[in-house]
Amino acid sequence: MEPRNQAVGTFQVWDYIVFACLFVVSSGIGVFFAIKERKNDSSSEFLVGGRQMTCGPVALSLTASFMSAVTVIGAPADVYRFGASYIIFGFAYTLMVILTAELFLPVFYRSGITSTYEYLELRFCKPVRIAATLIYMVQTIVYTGVVVYAPALALNQGTQHSNAVFPNILPLVTQFNLWGAIFATGIVCTFYCTLGGLKAVVWSDAFQMVVMVAGFLIVLIQGSYKNGGISTAWSTAEAGGRLNVFEYVSPMYVSPNLLTMNMFNFDPNPLRRHTFWTVTVGGMFTWLGIYGVNQSTIQRCISCKTENHARWALYLNLLGLLVILFCAVVSGLIMYALYANCDPWTAGYVSAPDQLMPYFVLDILGNFPGLPGLFVACAFSGTLSTVAASINALATVTYEDFVSQCWRDLSNRTATWISKALCVVFGVACTSMAVAASYMGSIVQAALSIHGMCGGPMLGLFSLGILFPFTNSKGAAGGLIVGSALSFWVGVGAFIHPAPDTNTRPLPLSTENCSIVNHTAPLITQTPLIMSISSASERSVLIDSWYSMSYLYYSTVGFLGTVIMGLLITLLTGPTKPQELKPWLIRPVCDLFCFCSEKYRRMFWCGVRHEEEKVDLDGVDLGTDLGRASMEHPDTVKRNSRKSRKKQSYEMQKETYVNTCFVPDIDKVQLKQL
Repeated sequence: MEPRNQAVGTFQVWDYIVFACLFVVSSGIGVFFAIKERKNDSSSEFLVGGRQMTCGPVALSLTASFMSAVTVIGAPADVYRFGASYIIFGFAYTLMVILTAELFLPVFYRSGITSTYEYLELRFCKPVRIAATLIYMVQTIVYTGVVVYAPALALNQGTQHSNAVFPNILPLVTQFNLWGAIFATGIVCTFYCTLGGLKAVVWSDAFQMVVMVAGFLIVLIQGSYKNGGISTAWSTAEAGGRLNVFEYVSPMYVSPNLLTMNMFNFDPNPLRRHTFWTVTVGGMFTWLGIYGVNQSTIQRCISCKTENHARWALYLNLLGLLVILFCAVVSGLIMYALYANCDPWTAGYVSAPDQLMPYFVLDILGNFPGLPGLFVACAFSGTLSTVAASINALATVTYEDFVSQCWRDLSNRTATWISKALCVVFGVACTSMAVAASYMGSIVQAALSIHGMCGGPMLGLFSLGILFPFTNSKGAAGGLIVGSALSFWVGVGAFIHPAPDTNTRPLPLSTENCSIVNHTAPLITQTPLIMSISSASERSVLIDSWYSMSYLYYSTVGFLGTVIMGLLITLLTGPTKPQELKPWLIRPVCDLFCFCSEKYRRMFWCGVRHEEEKVDLDGVDLGTDLGRASMEHPDTVKRNSRKSRKKQSYEMQKETYVNTCFVPDIDKVQLKQL
């Protein structure tokens, strides 16, 4: 077999044109909706699309923003190094979507809220709502900054030096200007979010989802051809241990006397990076924390015109998630098959694993003008969709949770302009965070796991409110504090004291067939387990157990800490009387099972009057503004009664909640009755 040459193609004019089209079309969508909706100055139209969206575009939007550039670039590199166990995330995605659609969505949709965290004030108290909103804002700004910075860095940075071992190595050849890519992303996202609102975000995401799939398909087709067919690539990946999905212990990695290879071992060890249980259970809690109770996701679901449309959007989105996951995993396997005997990372052709996918694309598509540009557009589609959704969600929670609470009599026109100004502010903030990330060094890795550290406690907080009727506000606040402390303790500790390779177990890579001058011995990346055990003996028990936990369990730790402590504090301080709660604030799990008799269902309602959930007052569902007024805030209803807003009502024939528009006439007698 002839040695592989390290040189790959470079970006050409057509590649830049194709890539630029992504930004032009996305901006054009924002301009289109700005012109189309220019006579509609409603803040509801700008923030939630008038609550009349359909399931198709919302499903595509959810998938595009959920699968960021981190997935497009990072997931294939993960498969390349650790094997196809990444595909197990499909189980986590399935469980996550089912729980979101059946447990959390009905509560948020029927309550008629715009900010997800408004629920926390209705269920508990205002301080809990403010604390959760602030956590979400910090989490989203930091993560969005990294989402902008990481792909720009991967596409720009490469090995740019020569030495005796690796002479004349080319830099990673997209040759993108780092800061140009970052600022272009921030400016374009801010532009179409500010002009078109949620509708522009949703339809831009739908377009970007198509670009992502097209980019992956081209890579899969040409990559298979370069390998001599998909069957050849599959055989090579199998020989390299990349297809042992559930568990693989490399025989090159350990002594046969220490461990034996077991290809299908459901290892329950929580310290292992990726096993069936860490990915399925830990992954489910991680993604449920950033999906089931996240403003960015819920905001698009409640923008649907019926609850059934919102539920269908989630299930169609699951199909999209599985398609992107499959494409990413197969791309990683094909990439390994091509570089099985000449690893670009070990050979020094790229300086980081995240640069493997761009290098691979330019290697196989460099001779086809425009196609490398399409893949870069694919990667940045994930970035644009994530950033745009984050900017819109940040503007929404800031307006609903802070601005509208301070100035209660704003006109619709003023509210819309304030919302647009907030989009600009958060667009600048997210872009600035991307700039700051360049000076943080390895802190970027910590920022990538912030969803797990913040999402778990937030999931626990909402679960306390939705699933446990007797939880009080003190328990919710105490649980949030303890859960956040635990998840940040393990997350920050793991960042300072990384887990040893005995837990992560990367598979071996080779440079045997690389054309390396003055270096004849092949390089194999492997670390004897004995050496790892020796170095591990110097680590404390806390580091080797608590800090070495799989990163996928950070969210689980935060969730359990929040729920357990919240329930304990509630029992100590006196539980809430379920009879006093509005039924639409609680989602009884037993109602999901059709085989439960009425007797047992009522028993598990714990005293909550769910039979009154669809009671209307003069055509107004109590699950909206009137229901909210009965909690603590009649002044909110007085303010909202002067405005034409979208409401939820139940249609018996369609068996679903729908959004209808009316102006309620609420008199003092009705308010007193509430």
